[in-house]
Amino acid sequence: MAKKSTKKSQKANPIANFLRALVTGILIFLAIVISQITGIDILGVLGVTTPLPPTPIQVTVPANPASVTTIPVGQGFGAAKGFWQIYFTNPTGGNTFSNGINVPLAQAVNGVTSTLDIAAFEWNDPTLTQAVVNARRRGVQVRVVADNEHTLDDEDSTIAQLVSAGIPVVYDQRSAFMHNKFMIMDGATVWTGSMNYTLNDIFRNNNNLMMLRSRRAVETYQAEFNEMFVQSQFGPRSPAANTANYLQDGVPIMIFFGPENQVMPAIISEVQAAQSAIRFMAFSFTYDELGSAMLNRARQGVQVEGVFEQRGSETQFSELRPMFCAGLDVRQDGNGFTMHHKVVIIDNTTVITGSFNFSENAVSSNDENLVVIKDPDLVTQFIAEYERVKSRATRPSNIACN
Repeated sequence: MAKKSTKKSQKANPIANFLRALVTGILIFLAIVISQITGIDILGVLGVTTPLPPTPIQVTVPANPASVTTIPVGQGFGAAKGFWQIYFTNPTGGNTFSNGINVPLAQAVNGVTSTLDIAAFEWNDPTLTQAVVNARRRGVQVRVVADNEHTLDDEDSTIAQLVSAGIPVVYDQRSAFMHNKFMIMDGATVWTGSMNYTLNDIFRNNNNLMMLRSRRAVETYQAEFNEMFVQSQFGPRSPAANTANYLQDGVPIMIFFGPENQVMPAIISEVQAAQSAIRFMAFSFTYDELGSAMLNRARQGVQVEGVFEQRGSETQFSELRPMFCAGLDVRQDGNGFTMHHKVVIIDNTTVITGSFNFSENAVSSNDENLVVIKDPDLVTQFIAEYERVKSRATRPSNIACN
């Protein structure tokens, strides 16, 4: 009888029901707006499921050549060829944290038999946490370097679970960031890219994750890791000799670490050599010299276009305004959370990626890594990702040009 009474009451008060629904809708809308501005999942904090965004726009991208294998990923995209694998997140919003590109990374960790070295700016993904703890329990030597502000001092971090498992962690203890995100497995492979080891970066933010099976890459990243873990050398105090410029299976590769290496000059050099097209995806793009280099190539007839993370893109420091006012096809991303890539694609032949933002902090103070690879098949994967991100991006509407 009580249920019948409730139903009658609801039917008898259509205006009250409408007003309740209206108020609820307004509150949810405001929470989503606040989440987009701050990056804080307000609805998640309140225990409310975030509505999923519209179905992503379908993008036509070149088919993989026969030499490239597509790797199925639940929430993401994957491909492999020879010595590399590449993965991209597929942000859907909401609170569905499963079957992301953390799965192939965790599977790789599960296959480690001897050594696992991790450099982590942030750390809170349960799947990766459990995989690393399990590796330690089966006798793998696990070592971690971490940024203290974003792991030790972050209440959401699961770094304490690694420490409790007996895994040694060295923190940078600086105001600048240890901003790397890479893993070295069994002295055989390196996993790097823009993706932090967090639920947000895996499921809500646009990111890339790349595996290199390369002895030279391993040696170079291992030397950098040892500088931080063994010698406690972070930031500008790190030795500047640790770079790589070599061929892997005929593919030119360069590896740099900031701030001790000349990372930005290397990026600018590649940009200045562009002959036909420059595409970029930038979480932070505030470095004037790089912006000027791209504008100069555009004046010489090179097609320059890119997507900026919306947050901060309209400040006086961003390169968005000068590019937009010069008539370039530059856009602000459409992800309600974060477009976190740090990618430059040049002439369909070269891709630049890593943890390195296009900012003064990356140049002068943060610990960063950057990879330049000249493999057209790998570049095709990044172009596909660029087209996916661009398809949801919009042209600026609030920028006034003099």
